[in-house]
Amino acid sequence: MRQLSHILEDNDFRAIAVLVLLWLLFFWRLFTPVAADQASLAKGDFSGQFVAFASYQYDRMTRSEIPLWNPYNNGGLPFIADTQAAVFYPLRWLTIGLSHLTGGWNYNALQMEMAFHVLLCTLFMYHFLRRLTLGDARGPLAAFCSAVIIGYGGYTTGYPPLQLAVLEAAIWLPLTALGILEATRGRQLAFPGIALAGFGLGLSWLAGHPQTSWFVTYIAVAYFLFRSLRLNNRWRSFVAGFVILAALTIGVCAVSLLPSTEYLLLTSRETLGFEAKGNGFPFRDIVQLVFPGSVSQWSPLYAGIPALFFVVLAVMRGDRESRFWLLAAFIGLLHSLGENSAFYQVTYNFIPGLRFFRGQERAAVVVANSLAILAGLGIVAAASWPNHFYRRRAIRYWGFFAALVTGITLVTFFAWTAEPASWGELFNIATRSAFITVVAFFVLRRFTAQPRRIVVQFALAALIIFELFSVNLDHPAVYDSLPHKEQLSMTAPPLVQQALIDDSGQPFRVDGFRGLEDNYGSLYGLMDMRGISPLWLKGPRALVYADYVNNPLAWELFAVKYVFSGQERLSVPAQVIGTGKDSRGDVWLHRLENPRPFARLYYAADLVDSDQWARELMADERYDEREKIVLQGALTLALPGQAAAGSATVASFAPEEIVIDIDTADNAILSLSLPHYPGWKARLNSEPSPILRAYAGLSAVEIPAGQHRLRLIFAPDTYAVGALISACTWLGLALLSLLTLLRRR
Repeated sequence: MRQLSHILEDNDFRAIAVLVLLWLLFFWRLFTPVAADQASLAKGDFSGQFVAFASYQYDRMTRSEIPLWNPYNNGGLPFIADTQAAVFYPLRWLTIGLSHLTGGWNYNALQMEMAFHVLLCTLFMYHFLRRLTLGDARGPLAAFCSAVIIGYGGYTTGYPPLQLAVLEAAIWLPLTALGILEATRGRQLAFPGIALAGFGLGLSWLAGHPQTSWFVTYIAVAYFLFRSLRLNNRWRSFVAGFVILAALTIGVCAVSLLPSTEYLLLTSRETLGFEAKGNGFPFRDIVQLVFPGSVSQWSPLYAGIPALFFVVLAVMRGDRESRFWLLAAFIGLLHSLGENSAFYQVTYNFIPGLRFFRGQERAAVVVANSLAILAGLGIVAAASWPNHFYRRRAIRYWGFFAALVTGITLVTFFAWTAEPASWGELFNIATRSAFITVVAFFVLRRFTAQPRRIVVQFALAALIIFELFSVNLDHPAVYDSLPHKEQLSMTAPPLVQQALIDDSGQPFRVDGFRGLEDNYGSLYGLMDMRGISPLWLKGPRALVYADYVNNPLAWELFAVKYVFSGQERLSVPAQVIGTGKDSRGDVWLHRLENPRPFARLYYAADLVDSDQWARELMADERYDEREKIVLQGALTLALPGQAAAGSATVASFAPEEIVIDIDTADNAILSLSLPHYPGWKARLNSEPSPILRAYAGLSAVEIPAGQHRLRLIFAPDTYAVGALISACTWLGLALLSLLTLLRRR
């Protein structure tokens, strides 16, 4: 038995070593020091959202500050509550720490974080399949092939690397499944396994893409229910285990979950209806299981052609584990079709949480993981099935399938000769699939006949690697042939520099719709009233996008001083102080002649009882934004109704603390170009003062006559409570891990 254990350990070591080498090979263009050979992740969401936000997090955390608020985008937003910022994700902290030690933040830092998550994904899947097939001599081969399929299949190598939060939330599914597997391996529920599952699930939620984590959570709960049916007192064990799993998951991510839940209920996402949430894959995307890239640039359902053979074998074998993952893949596929299938139409009204998310094609995470697991189970089935009849029948069916794919290739060949421009790429895709299918026929026939031969096992693994690398390596929609230093400058471009050198000493914003763009306000430290984060507070977003391009009212209310515009002239008095170019052409930088200050005193107010009424009032042509402030609720101070002598000067401005000195001859309302949000607290001369809602989304404070100092502090209660819960949970898990290690020793 000891000798067998050493052999298995040696196989595991070799398999893991090869997985690391494959990872280095797949991402070699990110690692190579040769500039001419380097590639980098394409600009888009990765650069405009994730690199920019992570840069802001890096700047704050390297100064030993927790970035609770971000003043640089969306007119200001609760940074800890924006899920895609992933402020408390431990692996982001690791990236920031390593970057700080190696010269500072750059584009490549987040690329390396992305690549490292792909490696983790393969290692987690290998470990899960290895434990699932424990005791089978083909376990290492099955686990290795499953790891390659999930790590380098169409899902993990497609859009998730560019939408980094999707990738980082998805890779924890195999680790969560591993914890559930270990918790239910015996007849009694094992708490350390539940702790591992809760830890993995909590990290998924911390990673910053709630929709992906929602899918991971549902599949984890379903898998736990399925595995619990084999335990003693199965229903009691399931309920107890579920409560513990939920408590640990929430505890791990409470520091992020509580603030983000509060934020989500106040964002424009909360108002989206069925039409905006139901988009998913068209039915034709299913053909990309065999012909990747034939329908769209992404093929997230693609697991590889040989993998499909082993999926079928696992289904034919019909064991309980295979049936579960087949059902998971099928339900995930139906859901990924969104409103294109009746399944989503039904579940939309009955599945908790479904109404919060759009883009149902992201259920591909369930399909991809399920197919990878089924492929591994199929490899074990092919090597251990005592009845050769089923294997021979499977090979015969595979021959028919190979003939069908070859026939489709011939059809595209004749279409290509008739219309080369229209059919050339489809012919190339079909030829590749036919070649892989035919080669797979011979390799699989040999493997099912002699599964114990090392050379045949090597040929099978090599075929899977060759196919997935040929399809997904250097995917043109994911990578540009540019060194990362040329992809995005960490230094502000000249036109942005012109706004940054403003020395007025008072805070101001810009309209960066052109010239600045995306979330680059966070990257360059320039407060932008716009941004591309998918979560916007409802009130500020309605103000900013009341007129998408030219919005003088938003410029006024958000204290905009500079406008980056594609137009040489604006509708308000302004001076052009610079010209440049962005991705869409010429840009003019305008400095407004009479911009509103960040803090402004008003002595008259229009009182309304709803955001809608406030917006209707401001939309009236007769409304003068300099004459009266629009407020919701009642006032405690009597206003003079006409202008009085007064001033409001920002004495200091920091993301979470703003200090304003005020001197007014009469009672007034201090209007602030600051979003109205629950976490902000005001203290007037050290005494608490309520913050009023102004302009259907901004803040204001009543100021009595006299000289005062107003201090605004962002300290949300949800963060304080969540941080306490998470600290206790992480401490408890650390102690449990230590006790488990000591017990095993």
